[in-house]
Amino acid sequence: MFSSPFQYRRAHSLEEAFRLFESCQDAKYLAGGHSLLPAMKLRLAQPAHLIDIGRIPQLAMLEEEGDKVHIGGLVTHARLCSEPLILRHSPLLSQAARQIADPQVRNRGTVGGNLAHADPASDLPAVMLALDGRFHLQGPHGHRTVAARDFFLDLFTTALQEGEILTAVEIEKRPGWGNSYLKYEHPASGYAVCAAACSLQLNEEGECSGLSLCFNGVSAVPFQARQVTEALVGERLARSRIEEAVQERLEVPDPLQDSFASGPYRARMAKVYAIRALTSAHAQASSPRD
Repeated sequence: MFSSPFQYRRAHSLEEAFRLFESCQDAKYLAGGHSLLPAMKLRLAQPAHLIDIGRIPQLAMLEEEGDKVHIGGLVTHARLCSEPLILRHSPLLSQAARQIADPQVRNRGTVGGNLAHADPASDLPAVMLALDGRFHLQGPHGHRTVAARDFFLDLFTTALQEGEILTAVEIEKRPGWGNSYLKYEHPASGYAVCAAACSLQLNEEGECSGLSLCFNGVSAVPFQARQVTEALVGERLARSRIEEAVQERLEVPDPLQDSFASGPYRARMAKVYAIRALTSAHAQASSPRD
């Protein structure tokens, strides 16, 4: 299947990309292409102009600054899997990246493109929410920063404004935290029917002192199970206590229903994967006393 006709432009800097966007009517940015190009072939997107930002050097940076890690929008999923900086300071992100599609997609797909597409069954949105990520957005009219919790608005809908590019993601280093990303995936596509991202911290007494539990695939946007985390923070996390908190407190807001799974099924799977992710993250977490 072929897309509708379009004009191709390549930008070598952000400034050039913004100039091209403002001069072209009905334009879209192209990074890795694994989300946009299939949509164009299905005629779900029919831009008149494609502006290729895939070779802008400043978007491919990956660096640390103090207690933060900055990940450029063009950093590929494959790089997240193997980059020592990510493996050391954000293993949850590496765990999720290794489960994205197949090697061909991971070698080409980008962090910025994945997050900007906002597919509810994608892997990175819930991870960014669990890591309390901050997204740097830049457009023709300036730069702004948006928290991950405020970025995803609805199905394939984000806080990105007309002409803006997700230039980088900023996450905090979490030494000693336990991490787990577990996914029940569709057997053909690899997309998440249900996935849980968990990041967990223990204090010197072995009690849970920090916790994030977030989900992909079960609702229109990634969401955080705040009632579960509120119930568990400050406690020793025996398996029975984890199961009790999840069964009693976990609620899935408006679960997705499609040909892959019903809403009630997804809600049930969310509880199963929440218990597994919490148990796994707890086993990996280290107390400052250790």
